[in-house]
Amino acid sequence: MSTFLNDFEKFIKENKGRVFSIAEMIGDEDPEKIDIKENNACQNIYSVSKIYTVTAIGILCDRGLLRVDETVTDILGDECPEGYDPYWEKATVDMLMRHRIGFPGGFDTDVFDASDYDPDYLKEIMLKKWTCPPDTERHYNDAGYYILSRIVNKKAGKPLSLFCWENIFLPLKFKEAAWSCCPEGHAIGATALYIRVEDMIKIGGVYLNRGMYHGKRIVSEEWVRTVLERRYEFAPNGIRDSYNKGGMNGQNLLVIPSENRVVAWQGYDIHSGGPDLTKFAAEYKS
Repeated sequence: MSTFLNDFEKFIKENKGRVFSIAEMIGDEDPEKIDIKENNACQNIYSVSKIYTVTAIGILCDRGLLRVDETVTDILGDECPEGYDPYWEKATVDMLMRHRIGFPGGFDTDVFDASDYDPDYLKEIMLKKWTCPPDTERHYNDAGYYILSRIVNKKAGKPLSLFCWENIFLPLKFKEAAWSCCPEGHAIGATALYIRVEDMIKIGGVYLNRGMYHGKRIVSEEWVRTVLERRYEFAPNGIRDSYNKGGMNGQNLLVIPSENRVVAWQGYDIHSGGPDLTKFAAEYKS
């Protein structure tokens, strides 16, 4: 086991961190993983799921099948429900990934009861009235990423989950994966991707290695730059040159370019005041 994983495990245990598993990836090497507590192999990575949707969008852009300045209504066409808020006509793929749409909230599939919503999630989302014009305010929500899931389906001709299997999960040699879907069978896109921590970390390796994984081109170097410049989910955290994407209840995917390291962990932490795992991992020097 690496010195970092030993030290990180010790820090977590000494500070009563609520972590199940951690993985480390150096450069383009295979990930190394340790379990701190007994747990199911696959966990819900919550909003870390969004970076997989972002990567699927990037692959479509690389292939010339999609542009980030295209609008939701132009892409989805007659799939859009009658009576949708007209601001959707100005909402672009780029705005969805930057959470710059005026969706009023109330679409969090991790906490709501699906039976209380219209089975047609596209209708449920697009009929709500916006609170502000497009690209004027940031409203973090899951609704935009469900729309992105539908956009992948439209442009690729197959559901987001299948597209990811063919273009991300299998090339990255995932052991298993499952993505929760709406009643009509579309992956949520924003959350609810169930994967192993040793697989979760690999997408961080793709971005660390400028779009490559074990000699395979997953996404273009240009898309990697775009994601980091526009902060499509991955964002600097103010610690050295690191950037990360977190998920509810203690999931995290952290990239530290200066250490040529990616770190991922899964757990269940709903309490405030716990140890700062991101700070420890990002500041650690080999």
